[in-house]
Amino acid sequence: MSRSVRKTKIFGITNAKTEKQDKRRWNRTFRKVCRKLIRLEKEAPVKIHSITNVWDGAKDGKRYFKDAPIKDMRK
Repeated sequence: MSRSVRKTKIFGITNAKTEKQDKRRWNRTFRKVCRKLIRLEKEAPVKIHSITNVWDGAKDGKRYFKDAPIKDMRK
């Protein structure tokens, strides 16, 4: 993998490597709310954004970095 290089210059905004734990927490909350509403015979939400705030995560999204150095483009 010494020659692996990113093809796009898109990086996470903060230094967090991954959002895996945040995504697991958001999806568990979403499923819990859906199950509860289905038991109460109410309409369940369709999208996860209606229940959780995805901007509370460790990574805070991604951005395009126009002048990314070669060091950052390596995998």
